[in-house]
Amino acid sequence: MPASHSLVRAAAALCTAWLVAAPAAALAQVTVVPQSALAPSGSYYTDLIGGGIGDVVVMTGGGNGANAGDPSGRNDDGFSGPIDFGYVLRFFGVDYTQFFANNNGNISFGAGISEFIPTGPTGAAAPVISPWFADVDTRAAGSGVLHLRNDIANQTILTWDAVGYFQEHDDRLDSFQLVVRGAGYAVPAGEGTIGFFYKGMPWEQTDTSVTAAVGFGDGAGNAVVLAGSNTPGLNEVVANHFVWFNQNLEPVPPVSAIPEPHTYALMLGGLAFLAALARRRLRPRLSR
Repeated sequence: MPASHSLVRAAAALCTAWLVAAPAAALAQVTVVPQSALAPSGSYYTDLIGGGIGDVVVMTGGGNGANAGDPSGRNDDGFSGPIDFGYVLRFFGVDYTQFFANNNGNISFGAGISEFIPTGPTGAAAPVISPWFADVDTRAAGSGVLHLRNDIANQTILTWDAVGYFQEHDDRLDSFQLVVRGAGYAVPAGEGTIGFFYKGMPWEQTDTSVTAAVGFGDGAGNAVVLAGSNTPGLNEVVANHFVWFNQNLEPVPPVSAIPEPHTYALMLGGLAFLAALARRRLRPRLSR
């Protein structure tokens, strides 16, 4: 790593630590979402609806190795934006019509961010939605990149598809997806306004950090975070799971799964028994 890069990263880490330790942050409200809110699934949302994960996100700014303007989308600490939603998203009481797509596993409002130390969603000086706040690095040849799909009205989908980690590692690749919806979207039962979807998540440790974070922050210290954020093993918790959140950033319980065939057989057998019992009770008694 170049010496200048090391100094920049060290300084950024110190600044982030100061933000977290600041007295104002101590007064912030942090809501913890239990891990039980996660539902098992090995699919992206786009795997369920079809149509793919969209176009490569070309970076327009960022820190070291952001490769602004590179059509491949490969970068480190880059961001792109502002990008129009095409609708209004209300987030922590504020209405937003644009966002920035950040390579390090989140989107932000008001400014792009290059923060890479996952101190949690409150570690950035901007409102953020973080399906996986970690030091993503997509410069290695075996890494995928960030994709954006916005062809569905009132819905935006960002996918960090098989992405590597700092510094230019591609031996393990994380795959996760963010779905954001505006008020005009007809939300089906068991879904919500914001969704996090995860496939394989083999890494959380990078050359700069040892943990990752999942959740939401308003840029002023208030946050909603998944239990286990910034503690080891979170990648194993979220792998092959998903969770939807409503407008109030509360987890939405999924619709009950369709019963397995053997469960149907038991149900039908029980119904047949009840029907036979009812017929027996209704049969007129023979007079003696």
